[in-house]
Amino acid sequence: MANITVLDQDTINQIAAGEVIERPASVVKELLENAIDAGSTAVTIETKEGGLSLVRVTDNGCGIPAGEIPLAFLRHSTSKIRSAADLMTVSSLGFRGEALSSIAAVCQVELITKPQEALTGACYSIEGGQEKSLKEVGAPDGTTFLVRNLFYNTPARRKFLKAPATEGGYIADLAEKMALSHPEVSIRLIQNGSNKLFTTGNGSLKDLIYMIYGRDISANTLEVQADSPLMQVSGYIGKPVIARGNRAYENYFINGRYIRSRLISKAIEDAYKPFMMLHKYPFTVLHLTIEPELLDVNVHPTKMELRFKQEDQIYKALYQALSDALSGKEFIPEVSAGKEESSKPVSSQQSKERPPEPFERKRMEEIQQRQTLQMIREYAAPYGSQPARKCSRPHIASSSESPSSIKSPASQKQKETTERLPRPEQERPACAQGQKAEQLDLFDGKLLSEQARSRHQLIGQLFDTYWLIQYEDKLFILDQHAAHEKVLYERTMKSLGQKEILSQQVSPPAIIALNAAEETVLKQYRDAFSSLGFELEYFGGKEYAISAVPMNLFGLDTKALFLEILDSLGEDTGKASSDLILAKVASMSCKAAVKGKHTMSRQEADALIGELLTLDNPYACPHGRPTLISMSRYELEKKFKRIV
Repeated sequence: MANITVLDQDTINQIAAGEVIERPASVVKELLENAIDAGSTAVTIETKEGGLSLVRVTDNGCGIPAGEIPLAFLRHSTSKIRSAADLMTVSSLGFRGEALSSIAAVCQVELITKPQEALTGACYSIEGGQEKSLKEVGAPDGTTFLVRNLFYNTPARRKFLKAPATEGGYIADLAEKMALSHPEVSIRLIQNGSNKLFTTGNGSLKDLIYMIYGRDISANTLEVQADSPLMQVSGYIGKPVIARGNRAYENYFINGRYIRSRLISKAIEDAYKPFMMLHKYPFTVLHLTIEPELLDVNVHPTKMELRFKQEDQIYKALYQALSDALSGKEFIPEVSAGKEESSKPVSSQQSKERPPEPFERKRMEEIQQRQTLQMIREYAAPYGSQPARKCSRPHIASSSESPSSIKSPASQKQKETTERLPRPEQERPACAQGQKAEQLDLFDGKLLSEQARSRHQLIGQLFDTYWLIQYEDKLFILDQHAAHEKVLYERTMKSLGQKEILSQQVSPPAIIALNAAEETVLKQYRDAFSSLGFELEYFGGKEYAISAVPMNLFGLDTKALFLEILDSLGEDTGKASSDLILAKVASMSCKAAVKGKHTMSRQEADALIGELLTLDNPYACPHGRPTLISMSRYELEKKFKRIV
């Protein structure tokens, strides 16, 4: 066995750097955090070859005095804290004093900096942890870091990096996250000479969401503002229609720090559960403000993780804030007309056309209305009153065709005929061509409201599964299975919450065998099971007999039901166990819902709709599937080419 020795300083620095600097994005993160801590209002990031050959970060912050520059590159030297007690009240992004020393240990670094009060700046060079030069130079206020040749002295680590394009993608993603965490700071990202990101720094989070994620996502967000004794929540959350298949769009920041937290993610996803399908994740950009004393940020060198002192309370506060923001909204997905004849090439002129501005929409609607009325007039005329047509289809004007180019009879005759035709009862804003359908939000005259009940027109059943309902200028399609699931779930939750629980005897009793972990969970929550209508008796060995189940669950697989609830209790969910059992029992009751391909009478369908509209959130079943979708009259008329 080799003798124990103390490692040399270079080896120590490289080992420490391995914890902080994993890839070029790590360099950008540390320098960007330092720039924000320095009070910068504008930061420019330039990279080449994915940051492998060059990372340049320039800011207009407070700068570093020339006499403190060598000290800044020593391990555990920082201006953010002074003692261990300060770790309990950290408000800055950086505080460990490891960033610059770690970067300098594996890169060639040049620093140019000038405080505002200094007459001249300083230029400092350090490579592999070894100082090269420190000289006086002319420089603007602020700091510029030039980091070259990452891992030049540790080629083994360089082999584990990915392609430059991939590493550049990590940097771009990080820059977007940092911009969202500090909308008051203007951030510019230049990669290989091309501008990839430029934020204004005007402090508007909504503007940033539009700039980074685009119009479709920005238009489908809800603002969140909530205060509780433990935390303040602000930002934007997405409607279920823009949900994604992974957590990449879950953005949350605690005291301005970009982090990842299982607790925060779970609170967000649990709040969305009634509105979202399984394996879908919401879009969020949330700023959480929590007292530093309730956080431990000194968990990992990358500062991407933290611990909470009151996890349950923080979970509940965030869950409640998001639940309140989502409640009361009418989330009925709207079916768009879609792209027709997508195989047709689009001309360059058409592809450059922009959607109409708001003040143009009224004019376009009037043009479309005249075209529609003209076609009605022509086809409503008695047979033989019009000259024979060469083509069996009417001429439909294209979007690039002006109104004057539409073939029609004399304008005076058209005017007289048009005036005789009935006008629509209310005007509807025209939709820009090519605009994607957005999820319906809370609007005047909700479909599912007592006031609208008398105006529902139940058309009939389709495919023995769906019910068609006309309401004002929209067609609503109701999934009878999903709607019945929702009604049964809420009915069961209500009865369980009010302790109106009846048990049904199981004969013969169901015998289940439990392992040690399951037995421990059962002993812990046995009273909760009993209060919900389960009757269990010890049967010997590791077996238990279930002699009764809640009335609404009778007929289901007793063993599978009980084990599913038990497994859920064994997970560390952050949710109160009694609430979890309640929700699971109610969820299992959905299995009794009417299935698709089942003929329902109009009276049954009408009663189902009547009960559905009494619910707080009738728009999705317990598994997240929509109970209703809609199609506007406008979209339907586009399908029939009555509007082009």
